[in-house]
Amino acid sequence: MRAPLQQIETSGELPRSADAVVIGGGIVGVFAAYYLARRGMRVALVEKGRIGAEQSSRNWGWCRQQNRDARELPMATRSLDLWDSFATETGEDTGFRRCGLLYLSNDEAELAGWARWRDFAKTAGVTTQMLDGAEASERGRATGRAWKGGVFSPTDGTADPSRAAPSVARAILKLGSTVHQNCAARGIETESGRLSGVVTESGTIRTKVAVLAGGAWASSFCRQFGFRFPQASIRSSILSVSPGAEGLPDALHTARISATRRGDGGYTLAISGRGRVDVTPQQLRFSSQFLPMFLKRWRSLAPGGLQGARSGHETLRHWRLDQPTPMERMRILDPVPDQATIRLTHARALELLPDLQKTRISAAWAGYIDSTPDGVPAIGEIQSVPGFFLAAGFSGHGFGIGPGAGHLIADLMIGSQPIVDPKSYDPQRFDVSAWGKVADF
Repeated sequence: MRAPLQQIETSGELPRSADAVVIGGGIVGVFAAYYLARRGMRVALVEKGRIGAEQSSRNWGWCRQQNRDARELPMATRSLDLWDSFATETGEDTGFRRCGLLYLSNDEAELAGWARWRDFAKTAGVTTQMLDGAEASERGRATGRAWKGGVFSPTDGTADPSRAAPSVARAILKLGSTVHQNCAARGIETESGRLSGVVTESGTIRTKVAVLAGGAWASSFCRQFGFRFPQASIRSSILSVSPGAEGLPDALHTARISATRRGDGGYTLAISGRGRVDVTPQQLRFSSQFLPMFLKRWRSLAPGGLQGARSGHETLRHWRLDQPTPMERMRILDPVPDQATIRLTHARALELLPDLQKTRISAAWAGYIDSTPDGVPAIGEIQSVPGFFLAAGFSGHGFGIGPGAGHLIADLMIGSQPIVDPKSYDPQRFDVSAWGKVADF
C-alpha cells in the first residue's frame, strides 16, 4: 500500500464464540473493541486486510473540536480526553499531542463564519481563539505574508495515522481479546430474528452482539441482509514530504493548502475538501439522497474514473456466504492518487511555506472517504436485526472522533449510559428522510 502504516502481529485461530464481534479494523472498530474488552468482554475483531490500512491511515491525523458540526461537537470533545487517557491506560503511543490547530484566512466571509462558530462553541464550553491580523500574521510567520485574521484552537491536536489503529489493536490483545487480520466477514446469521453469529471466510463466530465498522464497505455489507444504508465515497489524494522544514506550525489550515507535522518530522499536505467522484452503481442508486450535499460541496469535486467500480466496495450485487466476496478480492482499498491534485498540492505548499523547499516528496496516496447524506455518521443498533450495530459514514471526521465513537458503540452494545447522546447518529434517521441539514464542516 502507498500510505505509511505500522504492521503488527495479531491472533491466529478464530474463536468459535465471542461476547462481541467487531467487523472492521479501522480506528472506530479498534476503539469499539478496546472499550468492550476493557469491560471484561471477550471480543473478536475481524479485519479483511490489515489493521488501519484504509482511511484510518490515509487522513491528516487531526483531532479537533474547532469548526465541528453541532451534532458532532460533544463527541469530539470527549474524544480528545480519550486520546489523552488511552496512552496512560495502555502504555501504547498513538502519536497524539495537543499541539493546537491554526487556521488562517484573508477572506472576510470565512472569518465571519469562524467567529459565529466561536460564539456557538462558547455555549458548549469549548475554547477557541479568534486572531486579528497582527496575531494571525505572527502565528503564520512561516508563510512570510500578512493575514487578515484566523483562529487558534489550543486544546485540539493531532495523532499519527500510521500507528494509531495498530497501537489500539495491541491494547486489545493485551486485554485478552483477539484480533484477526486477513479475515473478511461475509455476513451474519440470525435466530428468531436476532443476531446469532458472524460468518467469516475462516468460519462462523457465535455471538449475540456485533458491530459493523466497515468504512466505505458498510452499505454493500448491509445490503446483504436487507438494510438500506445510503452511503457514497469520494477519492481524496494527499502527499507527505520528508523532514527538513523548520519553523512551520504543527497543524495549519488555509483555503488553498493544509499542512500537518508527522511523527517523523515531515509533513502531510492536502487541499481540504478536494476529491474525485469515481462513479459506482451504489452512488447512482443513492444519488437523489446526496443531492443537497453535492449542491453544497460541488466546487471541491471533480469527475473521477472507474477505480471505484472496479474495487467492489460500492457494488449492488448480493453474494453467497460460502463463496469469496468482494472484500476478499480487494483486501485493502488502495486507489491510485490523482497526480494533478498531487502536483497542485505540492506547488501550493511550496508557495505558501517556502521552507518546504528543503524537503522532497516521500509518498503520495489516495483513500475513499465515505459519507452519509447529511455528513454525520450512523451509529446505533439496526432495528430489523436486534443485536447488530452499525458505525459508518464518518464523512472524513472518523479519525479524530474515533475514541468517542468507539466508546459510544461499546456503551450501546452493552446497554450502559452512553458517553454522548446518540440520537443524532441513529441509522434509522434515513428511513424518514435523507434530506436533513448537511454538516457545515
